[in-house]
Order: sequence, then structure tokens, then C-alpha cells
Amino acid sequence: MTLTIRGKVFFAMYGKLISACLHGVEGKRVEVEVDLSNGLPQMNIVGLPDSAIKESMERVRAAIKNCGYAFPLQRITVNLAPADVRKEGASFDLAIAAGILLTSGQWHCEGLEKILLIGELALDGSVRPVAGVLSMMTAARSMGLSKVIVPKGNEEEARLLSGYEVWPIAHLSELKAGFPQKPDGAGEASPRSAAGAASARASQDDYADVLGQLHAKRAMTISAAGMHNILLIGPPGTGKTMLAKRLPTIMPPLGENESIEVTKIYSASGKFADRCRLVRERPFRSPHHSISAAGLIGGGSVPKPGEVSLAHRGILFLDELPEFSRVALEALRQPMEDRVVTISRARTTYTFPAHFLLAASMNPCPCGWLGAQTEGRECLCSPAQLSRYRSKMSGPLLDRIDLQVEVPRSAYHELMPAQAPLSSAEMRAAVESAHRIQQHRYRTIGISFNSELAGKMLREHAALSREAAGLLQDSFARLGLSLRAHDRIIKIARTIADLAGSETILPEHVAEALQYRVLDRRGRA
Repeated sequence: MTLTIRGKVFFAMYGKLISACLHGVEGKRVEVEVDLSNGLPQMNIVGLPDSAIKESMERVRAAIKNCGYAFPLQRITVNLAPADVRKEGASFDLAIAAGILLTSGQWHCEGLEKILLIGELALDGSVRPVAGVLSMMTAARSMGLSKVIVPKGNEEEARLLSGYEVWPIAHLSELKAGFPQKPDGAGEASPRSAAGAASARASQDDYADVLGQLHAKRAMTISAAGMHNILLIGPPGTGKTMLAKRLPTIMPPLGENESIEVTKIYSASGKFADRCRLVRERPFRSPHHSISAAGLIGGGSVPKPGEVSLAHRGILFLDELPEFSRVALEALRQPMEDRVVTISRARTTYTFPAHFLLAASMNPCPCGWLGAQTEGRECLCSPAQLSRYRSKMSGPLLDRIDLQVEVPRSAYHELMPAQAPLSSAEMRAAVESAHRIQQHRYRTIGISFNSELAGKMLREHAALSREAAGLLQDSFARLGLSLRAHDRIIKIARTIADLAGSETILPEHVAEALQYRVLDRRGRA
């Protein structure tokens, strides 16, 4: 394109390609506009780029020259639109380089502007993999795009989603050489990522390793069946950690949509170890008690997912709950209720999914021996120490934990059982049966588990029999339950009824649910 102003001829060339970036864990469309015009040779990138994008100027310059092309000695302006959304990462390198080569006339590729381009460039023109390809491809679908060009290292990951034509490239020069021929296997899902793919990890843990503790095992079954939060309370050495760490062995595998959700989070977080498989197992995260609130919930100058999001659709295990900082624990209250984390910054708001099952453990006191009734092991904690220890966990936080279960010391005869201990396989069979009942019951209302019931849905799908309602009414006044605890007891009773194969919630279901509110009972002792 030429412009004549006051007898002088100016050359201006413009091109536009489509790329994407991560916004939290979701992909966001970005138009990469390239303008070449007369003026002092320089290159500017605008549109709220971060430092990694600003540095792409030198990567792109070197890659173009080392691939045998000429870098234009003109004024180059690259705009990343929309201009009011902050961009980060190196996923735009490929689109910027292709835009410069197309706009300068060195390439002539029809239709490239209708393809999503993702990739980071090395100085020799090699295309390196980037994080978050699944999220970016999901965004491409909303743009109406079905063709994507990705780094060779992201090929298997890109093929996890069906319905796309995927062009994997290892070098910038391949982009022109291989386009626009349809690649082999385009639009086909990777064989290793098919829906029937089995879990890759075979766990050696089994609840049969935990001798005795049938009451606690029953509570773990109820927790897994309805995705209820659970807190195990007991002295050292009673098996609290063993019980919690075996919880994944009784959880059913992720559904197809759940699997994609979890895989997107791990891809965007750069924690996707096996790029050729969807995540099929429910995540199990166990952060150390020294973790900060930002590490637990998510945050940073450019917010990243925290442990609660990495545990999405799985389990977050907090061992020795009172040892965590009060700030970190209180930050859990909102995601436990809303199942999302919302982090606001000056220019935008990030939302991370956080639908997890909280499993936690704690000692009854700092020394651990309060109420242990063990010879030679007496609690030496002062009232002030005990108060300080328990003050880490506020009433509103404990109120959000459905099952509060005591795990006492086992008697010696329980360590030598007459019959085989209850195993993970037996517990998982009961859990899967309850899950199927819930999937069928809630198939039209957008939820999956009893723990998600609220308001009108709770009254409709967890109606109590007259006797059960009377028992709960008496307990409400006697135990001084909060309205939240009242509703959570009903949800637990609904899960217990599902495990028993009963459509109606009976008094025995409510009575058992009340047993799992240890801290409510202690408060009225």
C-alpha cells in the first residue's frame, strides 16, 4: 500500500493474524496486527504486553534472520488486540514472526489469517512448546476456528480435543513449506487420549492397610460418596493421615468433561507432565502447612492458580490443620462455599475453578494427648495453649466441614482382626453405586453430588420423613446448630440414604449424620 503526501511516496503494509493467550486458566483470543511503514528501523509491541512479550522482539528478529529471511529495515508496529487486556507469555512469537514475513511480502500464504497460531520461537527458528494450549484451543472454538498451528512439543496435547485440524511444526520454516496441505491425522484425537483410556498410575495404597477404625472408614466412604468435606480428629498415631491419603483409592475416575476441566488447569499451570493423556484420576494435593494464602488460594502480580484450583474435582488434604496460618485457612471459606476463586486486580478480574473435597486432620490439642486415656500419656497443655491452638480455626470455617470425625486409638484386638479388613475395592463399590444414583437424580439440574444441593434443590431432593424431621428438630435446639450445619446434616443424611439404596431419608440416616458433627456436640457438652 502506498500513500503520496506533498509529493513524497510512503509505503505502508498491514497484516493481521490470530493467536491466543491465557487469562487465568482460560484462553483468550488475541489479534496480532502488524504494520510496516517508512521511518527509522525499529520495532514496537503495544497492547499491554508483559516483559516476556516485549523480549519477543529480539527472539523474532534473530529467528527470521537465522531462517534465511530478511528482517525488514522499517518501522514495525505490532498491536495485540484487545488493547485493554494485559497479555503475558511467549505464545505470540510465532504469530508475530509470520505476520512480519507476510506483511513484508516474503511469504504468500492464503488463509493463514483464519488459523490459530501458538508457539514460542528460539533464536534459530525452532518452535518451542508453551503452557495452556488446551485452554487456547477451547477459546479458538468460540472464535469459530477449527484449525490450529502448534509447536511439535504440544502436538499430543493439542490432539486431546477432537474437532480440530492440528498442524504441529518444529521450525519456523515449516510453516511456509507445509502450508496449506492438510496434516496427517488432522482432527483426530490422540489414540492414547481416547475416552476409554485407563488410568496410568496404579496406586499401592489400600484401606485394607488401616486396621480397625471402621467408624472412620465409614465416614470416608460417606465423604467420597457425596463429596463432603471431612475433618479427622485424634491423637498421634491413630491413622488419620493414612485414612486421608487413601481417599483417592475409593474415588471414581473423572468424567469426560471433568477430565478436560482438570487437564486445562494443569496445562495452564505448566504442571502437565504427560501431555499425551487427559488427566483421568482425581487430583490429590497435600500442601505443607507453611504455605501462604496466595499459594493456597492463588494470586501473584499476574494471578496463577493455587492449590485449591489444582485440587479441582479432586481432594485437598491439609494435614495438621491448626498448623496452617489463620489467614490461609480463612481464605478457604469463600472457595469452599462458591467453588470458584475470584481474584481482582486493577485492570481485570481472574476466576479460577475450585470445586474440591477438603480432607483435613488435627490433634485434639498441641501435645496431642487430650482425652487419649493412654497410660503415661497425659495432656500437659494449659488452657491458654489449648485456646490458642483451636483459635486458628474459626467457627465459620469448621461449620463448612460436613464430617467431623473422632479417630481414637485402636484396641490391640483390632490389630489382629478375625476377618479381612475392609478394603478400598469394597468401599469404592459402595461409592460408585451412590455416585450413579446422584448422577441420575441430578441429570437435569446442573449438579453432580449431594454436597452441591442448596436452597430449593435441597428441599426438593432431600426431603425428610416425618420421624427424621422430628429428630433433626430436637437436635437443632439441643446442639445449638447453625442453619448451615442444619443443611449440611441433611446433605450427609441424603448421601447415607443413597448408600443404603433408600429414596427416603429415614431417622437412622439423620441419626448417623448427627454422629459426624463431633465439634457441635463438644460445644454443647
